[in-house]
Amino acid sequence: MAGKQERRGQPGIGRVLVVDDEEDIRELLAMTLVRMGLDADCAADLAEARGLLADNAYQLCLTDMRLPDGDGLELVRHIGEHCSDLPVAVITAHGSMENAVSALKAGAFDYVPKPVSLEQLRALVKSVLDLPRAEASRGGDSAHALLGESQAIRQARTMIEKVARSQAPVYISGESGSGKELAARLIHEMGARRAQPFVPVNCGAIPDSLMESEFFGYKKGAFTGADADRGGFFQAAHGGTLFLDEVADLPLTMQVKLLRAIQEKRVRKVGATAEDPVDVRIISATHQNLKALVASGRFRQDLFYRLDVIELGMPALRECREDIPLLAGRVLERLAGEAGVPVPRLTAAALKALCDYPFPGNVRELENILERALALIGGSDIDAADLHLAPPAGGDESPQPVPEGGGAPLQDYLDRVERQAILDALNKTRFNRTAAAKLLGVTFRSLRYRMERLGLNE
Repeated sequence: MAGKQERRGQPGIGRVLVVDDEEDIRELLAMTLVRMGLDADCAADLAEARGLLADNAYQLCLTDMRLPDGDGLELVRHIGEHCSDLPVAVITAHGSMENAVSALKAGAFDYVPKPVSLEQLRALVKSVLDLPRAEASRGGDSAHALLGESQAIRQARTMIEKVARSQAPVYISGESGSGKELAARLIHEMGARRAQPFVPVNCGAIPDSLMESEFFGYKKGAFTGADADRGGFFQAAHGGTLFLDEVADLPLTMQVKLLRAIQEKRVRKVGATAEDPVDVRIISATHQNLKALVASGRFRQDLFYRLDVIELGMPALRECREDIPLLAGRVLERLAGEAGVPVPRLTAAALKALCDYPFPGNVRELENILERALALIGGSDIDAADLHLAPPAGGDESPQPVPEGGGAPLQDYLDRVERQAILDALNKTRFNRTAAAKLLGVTFRSLRYRMERLGLNE
């Protein structure tokens, strides 16, 4: 067993534990850390590392995956059990993404591929030393907040705070309008990358022909209209977070290129001959069942494996009914402030109607309902009738019987089906009526007419 090696940097700045069985790697990492003003202790195996952890306090641990008396995952789990506040990064062999993903799932903060890039290492160390404390992240001064005290919301908040301290890719699942982008923003704001860009991308809104240039950028002259070099989403998010919303809508050809960019942490602009390094944290989301899409061959299993390192499920609003009065009050305060009008009062009947409503569009539908009511009320109160809540799809469990000669029941049934189809399209497109009309295969004018006829006012 190699003896303990210690390098001294500037006192009081930080202390890092380096664990690797190769002496030259230990020396290189220790020298790099000392030049950053940090103290570095080195260990050659698991046993020595455990001894140093028992005797010292560290701000970061860097460990190789392969050690003489075990592997890095054992050390990750040991730190998780005995030094839960200590971030640990794993050094993996080049191309061994399976080990990297396993380390992240086990609780590692991040991974560094071999050969170790000193630039990447410095960026990782700086991000660790800048990690905010969890207590501060729960403060109420943020521009974004996940409101509510239901058990489902509290669990989501706890998970957000936990994953914010990691650099692992996060996959956020949940229905349309359930707050997936809000959760992604909170993860970014509570993490070490909070001072860097947060770049949200709606993958379903980009034409297939523009996918590569939008994600990776292009060089001047790469195609007609490329008058100058331009960066893509990856370059815009460099150092920060790239949020891939509705990632299930990516075509298979783009999934292959995205997988390579995530694995290699490098991208090639359209028309370029060389790749550029990029440092982004990937957070993805979709309202679709990604596992079912993988099973049906519509989403690549290897990409799913890279994206779904940590899964965060956002609850539907109907699972948090006790939070609806609080959410409705906050939404009305914001909408009234934006409109420059007094905040209206929700009557008891209105609150009961909201709490009983199933909200297929979740929080986004709640905001839409209250915005419409605020625009249409004539007084200072919002009553149940002012909400214009849509009836449940299909009414009862079985549709009304249709008389032999047709008549009103058939038209009522058709109206309910049409209303639900329009609501589903609006929810899927975030209430963008132009996009909803395209999704439904009708003109914008036709959609507007149908919404007016069915009482789906703006």
